[in-house]
Amino acid sequence: MSGWILVGLLAAALAVAPVVLPPFLLYLLALILVTGLLATSLNLVLGYGGLYQFHHGVFYGIGAYVAAVAITRLDWPAWLAFAAGPVAAAAAGLVIGFFCVRLSRLYFGMLQLSLGSFVWIVALRWYPVTGGDNGIHGIPVPAALQSLPAAYALVAVVVAGCLAALWAVVRSPFGLTLQAIRDNPQRSEVMGVDVRAHQLAAMVLAAFFAGVAGVLYVALERSVFPNMLFWVLSLEILVMCLLGGWFTFSGPLVGAAVVVGLRTLVGRYTEYWTLVLGVLLILLIFFLPEGIMGHLQQRWGAHRTVAPRPAPAGDARG
Repeated sequence: MSGWILVGLLAAALAVAPVVLPPFLLYLLALILVTGLLATSLNLVLGYGGLYQFHHGVFYGIGAYVAAVAITRLDWPAWLAFAAGPVAAAAAGLVIGFFCVRLSRLYFGMLQLSLGSFVWIVALRWYPVTGGDNGIHGIPVPAALQSLPAAYALVAVVVAGCLAALWAVVRSPFGLTLQAIRDNPQRSEVMGVDVRAHQLAAMVLAAFFAGVAGVLYVALERSVFPNMLFWVLSLEILVMCLLGGWFTFSGPLVGAAVVVGLRTLVGRYTEYWTLVLGVLLILLIFFLPEGIMGHLQQRWGAHRTVAPRPAPAGDARG
């Protein structure tokens, strides 16, 4: 019951934010919500599925680019373009996942990283469509979204709905089976579980919600750029999951808030954010391997939303 009380308080805080926060902080909160959804979508395959998805940002970028191109190049209505972005990201997840799930966990991550880098190069060089290294700016959005409070309201409502859907997924029989596969894929396969099908479905779902985050970014920023597809962004997302606690549902949200806030602060003093991110990752591995929420749950004896960290298990696909 206390958990629902906390959720209610957070919802109330998000609802009154446009009234009490200045524009910059309201924008920062909206960006944290978008990034938190992106990190939570990664955690579906990372923390719950045990798959080393090193380039999850590619689905975020695909969702954003498809929406932007559909609006600016194809003259689609904005709402139709916004709906197309997540669908395209899910389709990309299906294609990339079809090849990746046939490999062992490490090679899965390497192939996914390679395919994601290929998509980044295409976006970087295809000037007539993607704008190349300039990206696409000044994307027209509906009049109802042209003010910051309106864009924030859209972000808050959609992110809340997506997080509720992801929570339902991880608590469903599918989510519990996915955790069983993570802990011991060989045993799951012996028991008749279609391991590859579950992993592929998790990739498609994660890609879809990453695409939703990409579309929300377009609605908020009205621009897209190739760095959304670059591996550094994917590293940031990974750090968010690890920092917050990748074996908890709320961990990626906490990690997103910390990383986005820290990136904003560091960006005022130095351009070497990537270096700071690398140092943060090293410190995290050595001193806080369970993440913030995982550490708090261990210390306070709180009930975990997923099983404890599993011991390394062999992969049925070698």
